[in-house]
Amino acid sequence: MALAAKLQLRQSQSLVMTPQLMQSIRLLQLTHVELDRFIDEEIERNPLLERADPQPDAPGEPVLQEEGSRKPSNADEWFEAETAWSAEAISEKLDSSLENLFPDDPGVNERVGPDLSQQWKSAPGNGSGASEGFDMEDMAAAAVTLRDHVGEQIAFSFVDAGDRLIAAELADGLDEAGYLSADTGEIADRLGTDLASVERVLASCRGFEPAGLFASSLAECLSLQLAARNRLDPAMKVLVANLELLAKRDFQALKRLCGVDEEDLVDMLAEIRALDPRPGLVFSSGASDAIVADVEVRPAADGSWAVELNADALPRVLVDQVYFARVLGQARNQGEKDFLSECLQNANWLTRSLDQRAKTILKVASEIVRQQDAFLVHGVRHLRPLNLKTVADAIGMHESTVSRVTANKYMLTPRGVFELRYFFTASIAAADGGAAHSSEAVRDRIRQLIEEEKVEDVLSDDTIVDLLKGDGVDVARRTVAKYREAMNIPSSVQRRREKRALSGAGR
Repeated sequence: MALAAKLQLRQSQSLVMTPQLMQSIRLLQLTHVELDRFIDEEIERNPLLERADPQPDAPGEPVLQEEGSRKPSNADEWFEAETAWSAEAISEKLDSSLENLFPDDPGVNERVGPDLSQQWKSAPGNGSGASEGFDMEDMAAAAVTLRDHVGEQIAFSFVDAGDRLIAAELADGLDEAGYLSADTGEIADRLGTDLASVERVLASCRGFEPAGLFASSLAECLSLQLAARNRLDPAMKVLVANLELLAKRDFQALKRLCGVDEEDLVDMLAEIRALDPRPGLVFSSGASDAIVADVEVRPAADGSWAVELNADALPRVLVDQVYFARVLGQARNQGEKDFLSECLQNANWLTRSLDQRAKTILKVASEIVRQQDAFLVHGVRHLRPLNLKTVADAIGMHESTVSRVTANKYMLTPRGVFELRYFFTASIAAADGGAAHSSEAVRDRIRQLIEEEKVEDVLSDDTIVDLLKGDGVDVARRTVAKYREAMNIPSSVQRRREKRALSGAGR
């Protein structure tokens, strides 16, 4: 067999993920907060990008609806409009703001005088947009941490410097719930003192407010709070020492151990429920971000649903064509021109990607609203089974695209704010062969049946299965048990014990 070099032509197809395409895919799954952070990073890297802040006291910008709408792409027109507004509207608004400083005093303008008026106009932050940038959180005091709160009490509770040092070490061993996770023996060895001194200081620290701090277990935490209320009697001590029986709702065993009747036991349980099992969490400094709905749904005049994108969740980014033209004319070499051209290309691609992202979210949300119209009208019982493929086929997109769009996006409806993923539920067959039922609707039905049960007729899982079949829902007993446990609802045996105890107290 001869070996020789020769040329051959072959034709093949391959999918290449360009950086721009990867960026578009990434933008789809970003949340509102993550998208703002990403745009800030792009603006920092690209001098041609800038945010288009809404004008104060100006009519609201059009919100992207079914067909969508965009800002004019002509940067010169936008720049001229901005300049005209700044020259006329800002001056007028500053004058009116001076007149309204003291609205009850008509002679205030004469007393202020032109000099002070000009100083007010030229002062930083006294423009028409000053109120727009005001944030009350910027003036709020810093949150008090658990360590700060305990440190103040240590300073007033101990005179001896050694005791304060031990108390500080104990405070460093507190977890966020207020429990002491450090070992007292290790603290004693580390500080070179005896264990008795550490235990004595610990006993004093357990008297700090809020009651329950420095406990080593849940039972000890509850005992400290009961002692602060002067309610730690012998029967309550036994109850706290047998919390595992309380978790099992074995009220008969608790009555026997505590030596009380049903009425006293119910009162004791009410006192336990009023306690705080994690007293240190009130000083948690973790800030929770408010949910910003990406889509708003409201009833339309013709009886349908109007689906709009939330203007507050839409990023406003402009490409500064004026700056590009000015800087390009001053470029000194080809490298600078190539850099500016690349910045312009990336900026244009980003604006198109953001526009496409908005249209895709609106298209997916509109189809979800169309599929779940009965839910919006009648409630969770009418939530239809829905999967990603159904929505993807209806709007002509891929399942993966719909999955990215619905991740961490929220919809504001007349029935509340829901994550888009909430509307995608599993299908449960109907007992009579009719339309399938949503798993979320079945959960709601199970919750209602258990809430309406009587003390003499507590429903078992098998009974709930029979009742659901009577409503046309074909569901297995293990599915009912799974849904019940997911909703943190105890078994029928535990519910029967609790209801008997509560009814006995009522008599």
